[in-house]
Amino acid sequence: MATTEKSTTDPTELPTTAAAEPSSAAAFGPNEWLVEEMYERYLDDPNSVDTAWHDFFADYRPGIGARASVAPAPQRPAATPDGAAPAAEAPKAAPAAPAERPVERSAEAATTADGKSTAPAPAPEAEATVLRGAPARVVANMESSLELPTATSVRAVPAKLMADNRVVINNHLRRARGGKVSFTHLIGFAVVKAAVEHPAMNAHFARVDGKPAVVHPEHVNLGLAIDLPGRDGNRALVVVSIKQAEQMDFARFWAAYEDLVRRARNGKLSTDDFADTTLTLTNPGTIGTNHSVPRLMSGQGTIVGVGAMEYPAEFSGMSEDALANAAVSKIMTLTSTYDHRIIQGAQSGEFLRRVHQLLLGEDGFYDEIFAALHIPYEPVRWLIDREFTHEGQIDKAARVIEPINAYRTNGHLMADTDPLEFTVRTHPDLDITKHGLTLWDLDREFPVGGFAGERLMRLRDILGVLRDAYCRRVGVEYMHITDPEQRAWLQQRVEVKGDAPDKEEQKHILGRLNVAEAFETFLQTKYVGQRRFSLEGAETVIPLLDAVLGRAAEDETDEVVIGMPHRGRLNVLANIVGKPY
Repeated sequence: MATTEKSTTDPTELPTTAAAEPSSAAAFGPNEWLVEEMYERYLDDPNSVDTAWHDFFADYRPGIGARASVAPAPQRPAATPDGAAPAAEAPKAAPAAPAERPVERSAEAATTADGKSTAPAPAPEAEATVLRGAPARVVANMESSLELPTATSVRAVPAKLMADNRVVINNHLRRARGGKVSFTHLIGFAVVKAAVEHPAMNAHFARVDGKPAVVHPEHVNLGLAIDLPGRDGNRALVVVSIKQAEQMDFARFWAAYEDLVRRARNGKLSTDDFADTTLTLTNPGTIGTNHSVPRLMSGQGTIVGVGAMEYPAEFSGMSEDALANAAVSKIMTLTSTYDHRIIQGAQSGEFLRRVHQLLLGEDGFYDEIFAALHIPYEPVRWLIDREFTHEGQIDKAARVIEPINAYRTNGHLMADTDPLEFTVRTHPDLDITKHGLTLWDLDREFPVGGFAGERLMRLRDILGVLRDAYCRRVGVEYMHITDPEQRAWLQQRVEVKGDAPDKEEQKHILGRLNVAEAFETFLQTKYVGQRRFSLEGAETVIPLLDAVLGRAAEDETDEVVIGMPHRGRLNVLANIVGKPY
């Protein structure tokens, strides 16, 4: 085949000035595809990107595949009908003579040994697409990552304790300020704490004056791989980082994580969000991947992959009840892919072991999280399952009755009745471990003999009812009553499965709080300096009385008599009795 000189539009010969530009996309590492895609949107419509990028794009020089500085690459021909792609392309070569066209001859009818002629099936036409822009940048990033000599450590971690504590956390958040903590939040926080104890995992390789060196960053900037849709509908990952993550408690870490994800989804990321990532966390387990070996990019020493949380495959045929009775936990596989030039396998293994220990609650890991979120209860503890099969030992079914009675007697001591001060409230009688029960019993069913109207209940649901009845914002104490019928009457009305109010009911409660607050503001503004008994600080009396009287009306009560103290009397007259202002 004839040879020709290399075309000036060959993508391998980029202008040297573009590579020297300080604003090149090369500074963004694996995020270069997103920067170039945003630049193309900026060229089409500057208002389509955040104004914070306008100054950056004013003198920006894109890299491979971007249309502003690199001429388009020559279109490569589609594969030939026999499936073979040409080795090189000559510019407008003259067509070959018929005798020099083996492809056409191979398409002619073939003759078998017995002389019968058979026509071959037509070969499907293959179409080749030249990658440009963001896809081309991804190719460049992946090819550059091949220069890093990496190795990977793998460790399986029981996920039960993390799942149980996440249930407690999210239930508290649902009752309080809202929001939800994910498994990735907890794992990421553990990775940051482990990286502080193993700083080698936070370092990266560099060359100083042509000599190999190790760079130890001052802070742990945890990179998060976030899945984003591109302009063409394809999905890709963008890596942004939480800066100085090691200096944050869990509440600040959670808020920073959610802020990054929200701004990434809304296209509000800034150049600073991409810079200085030292350690990356990626979570392919959300789509069911057991574990992965992600690519490590230049400028980082470690990338941690989180696999799916699943029961071990050998237990896939067991029922949920059988798994709970056998104390089988879901497991999560963590991988640590590291730069083998500066990190050794033992260091990576120690790092993953520390993450494992933290996720099992060592060194007060969950206590720290609960304190940061102002959760006034102790977290679930990791313990080995206990079996009571020896003669003379009390069966677990009987032991479940003990915490029920303990909550009825002392549950009010753990009630969250102080709105001014946060304290972790505990009582030994209310600790299930003191009654021979562990976290492995939470998903097991026990006979409860009519408790909460049920015959059988899981321990997790039993504790949920008890805590809602005795340990939330209202303390209930009645076990001093000697009449068993009276105690049973109270238990039937207190120990019920409480469902969260729907949005309409929540809006109604908020509306009653608003009118109570508005009335107090009116009095304070209209009658300055006048002596009055304000309801300020106790406005919840209004929605409480509203609910009581509403229920009384549903029960066809004829008359209600309110014994009212001075404080809040005007507010009750206006917003409950209906007197005009």
